[in-house]
Amino acid sequence: METQKWIDQGYNLIVEYTPKIIAAILIWIIGSWLIGVLVRIVKKTMNKAEYEESLKKFLLNLIKWSLKIILFIVVLGTVGIETTTFAAVIAAAGLAIGLALQGSLANFAGGVLILLLKPFRVGDWISAQGVDGSVKEISIFNTRLITFGNQEAVIPNGKLSNDNIINYSSLGIRRENLTFGIGYDDNIKEAKDILLGLVNEQETVLQEEDKVPMIFVGELGDSSVNLSLRYWAKNEDFWAIRWHVLEEGKARLEAAGISIPYPQRDIHHHNLDEFKVSK
Repeated sequence: METQKWIDQGYNLIVEYTPKIIAAILIWIIGSWLIGVLVRIVKKTMNKAEYEESLKKFLLNLIKWSLKIILFIVVLGTVGIETTTFAAVIAAAGLAIGLALQGSLANFAGGVLILLLKPFRVGDWISAQGVDGSVKEISIFNTRLITFGNQEAVIPNGKLSNDNIINYSSLGIRRENLTFGIGYDDNIKEAKDILLGLVNEQETVLQEEDKVPMIFVGELGDSSVNLSLRYWAKNEDFWAIRWHVLEEGKARLEAAGISIPYPQRDIHHHNLDEFKVSK
């Protein structure tokens, strides 16, 4: 009698759960296939949009595993397992992890924004967070720069994405503004002709209509008339031109008898005894 009871219960369980298990298996197979198709479509879209490789891998994994977790919960519900508690546990665990990793999540969010919006790319020379350097690597949590002195600077993406960034490389060209001070007694026109002629001799200085080199009196200083020399150059030529113009400009001005004054003060000495007598 007892044996028959167990047989009947087993039969009832098989009859009840077999269709559910078959349905769950079919849902898992079809769902996994659809997830694979969706991931491939997203991957092609990212390839066309030229996403950064690190961001692409992370987003694809995030989409894949998020969908698989959802699919797993659906399969459990199909079999008849209560999923409300399971989902609540996952949500609570996610909240606890989020609170424990607030700083890391801020860096993660900043990394996603940087990789999506692309304010700079690997190889660009930028200034951010008080550091100037060439971008070596952009990861999800931080960005690595190589400074002019060949040091590696690691900047958290959370701070980097929420502060000012100067990208010196993105536009491909830069404008320089050099200041040359000459004496008040010197010939301004002659000094301007010398410096402007020097810049125009440089083949790598841009001469486009809206980027023609120019020079003008920028300021009447305390001890000098300051001439402002402006020109445009490509990034790869910028520093070589700057260094040459500074050195050669000083030499040519001096050769023409034009002084380059330095700050100075006139001190008048009064004889205190004479002051007392006159008083």
